[in-house]
Amino acid sequence: MFKKILIANRGEIAVRVIQTCRDMGIKTVAVYSEADGKALHVLEADEAVCIGPSDPAQSYLSMEKIIEAAQQTKAQAIHPGYGFLSENYEFVEKCLEAGIVFIGPPARAIQQMGDKITSRKIMVDAGVPVTPGLTSGNHSLEEMQHKAREVGYPVLIKATAGGGGKGIRIVHTQEELAQGCESAAREAKNAFGNGEVYLEKFFPRARHIEFQILADNFGNTIHLLERECSIQRRHQKIIEETPSPSVTPALRAEMGKVAVAAARAAEYVNAGTVEFLLDDQNRYYFLEMNTRLQVEHPVTEMITGIDLVRQQIEIAAGNPLTLNQSDISARGHAIECRIYAEDPENDFCPSPGKIEFFKEPTGPGIRNDCGIYSGCTVPMEYDPILSKLTVHGERRDQAIVKMIKALKDYIIMGVRTPMDFLLDIMGSTPFQEGDVFTNFIDTHFSDWKPSQKNLGLACLAFIADDICKEKSQSPGKGERQNPTPFQTLGNWNL
Repeated sequence: MFKKILIANRGEIAVRVIQTCRDMGIKTVAVYSEADGKALHVLEADEAVCIGPSDPAQSYLSMEKIIEAAQQTKAQAIHPGYGFLSENYEFVEKCLEAGIVFIGPPARAIQQMGDKITSRKIMVDAGVPVTPGLTSGNHSLEEMQHKAREVGYPVLIKATAGGGGKGIRIVHTQEELAQGCESAAREAKNAFGNGEVYLEKFFPRARHIEFQILADNFGNTIHLLERECSIQRRHQKIIEETPSPSVTPALRAEMGKVAVAAARAAEYVNAGTVEFLLDDQNRYYFLEMNTRLQVEHPVTEMITGIDLVRQQIEIAAGNPLTLNQSDISARGHAIECRIYAEDPENDFCPSPGKIEFFKEPTGPGIRNDCGIYSGCTVPMEYDPILSKLTVHGERRDQAIVKMIKALKDYIIMGVRTPMDFLLDIMGSTPFQEGDVFTNFIDTHFSDWKPSQKNLGLACLAFIADDICKEKSQSPGKGERQNPTPFQTLGNWNL
C-alpha cells in the first residue's frame, strides 16, 4: 500500500480524499496556488506545496509542477479528484513516466471516453444503445441539417471533448442550427482547445441516470447502482439522489448490466460512471462515461456503505476487488445538494468573497463534504463549489424532510448561495412526487425569486447591528470597532 499520496486538487474534494487517506494511515500532500494559501485542504494535509499563481494554468493545471511536487515530497501516487487534470490522459502518461501511480483509469480509457464521438463508436460496437445522431464530428452545415431533420427537432449540438455543460446548445428549428453550431464550437474551443462539435437528438422530458462503476486490473467489473441526476442548471447537476424514483428493479438490473458491458468495452479500470438518458417511454441511451470520481459519489456511499475513494486507492495499489455484484445492495434513500457560492437570482453567477460566518448542519444521517471555514476566502479563479450536503433516510420522503431541515440549519454568510432555491425545490410538489426531468428548473423555477417573508426581520436585525456598532465606538475615536458580547448584551451581572 502507498505510504504517501499527493492530491492534485483543491477544495472539498481534496479534503474528502485526505479524510480517507487518514483512515487508511496514508500521509497526504496538498498542492495549492497563491490564492489558496489558507484553504482548508492545505490545513488538513500532512504536507503542502505551493505550485504557482492563482491562474489555474500556472498551478492546478500544470502537470510539471504537480509531478515535481510529488517527487519533492516522495509521494508514491497522485489522486486527481475531479476537474482540473483528472481526465487528462497526457497527465496519466507523465505520471507513469515519472514512476508515480495515477489513482484512476489508464490513459487509453480516458482518451477514448473523453472524446464523445470515439466513445459512441465503442458503445455501438459493444451493442450499447446510444442517442440517435451523428457518430463523427467535422460535418458540414448541410450534413448537420440533414441529420437534424432525420432524428427530428429539437437537437443537441455538443462538443466532442470536455464536459461540465460547456459547448452545448439546444436547437429547436433549422433556422437556429447554424448559430447553435457556431456558438457551441466557439465555447468548446475556448474551454477545451477543441472546437469540434456533433449532433444528437434532444429529449425535452428525459432523465439523467448514471451508474457507478468499479473495475480492477483482474477483469472484475461491478456497478454500485444508479443515481438520479436530472435536476440541472446550465446542463450541470445541482441535486442528485439514489435510488432513482423512476427506475424499477427490473430496469435497474438491465441498465446495470449494460453499464458494466460499457465499462468492459472501454477496458476500464478504477472508479468511473456510465451515464444514460432515460426518455419518457423508459428507453435508455448511452450518454457518456466519466473517467473519474463523480461530485455526487457521497449518495452512493451513503446507501451502500462503501468508501469509493478507498476502493480507488486499493485498485490503484494493484489489489483485486473484494466485492462481487451480489454483495451490492442499497439501504434507504440518499439526496445530495451542491452548495455553490453563486447567485440563483442572477443566472447562478459566481459569488466569490470572504466567508464571514459558517455553521454546518449536523445530526443523524447528515453528511457535509466541505472545503470552507469561517474567515476563509472563496477565490474567483476556480469552480465556486463550497460543499456537498448529503442526507440519508429510510425512505425518500424521510430523506427530503431531513434535507429541508439540514438546509435550514446551514449558515454561510459573506457570499451568496442557492440554499433558499434548493429549499424551494425540495418543498415543491413535482420534486416530492419524483416528477423530475432535465428541464425541471426551466419548467418550474425559471422565474424564481427568494421569499420576502423575513425581509422585515432582516432589516430590523441590520438596524440593531448598526446601532450596536455605533454605541461600541471607543471614546475620542471616529473609527468603528467590533463590539464584544459584554458591550452589546446590556445590563448583566456575574
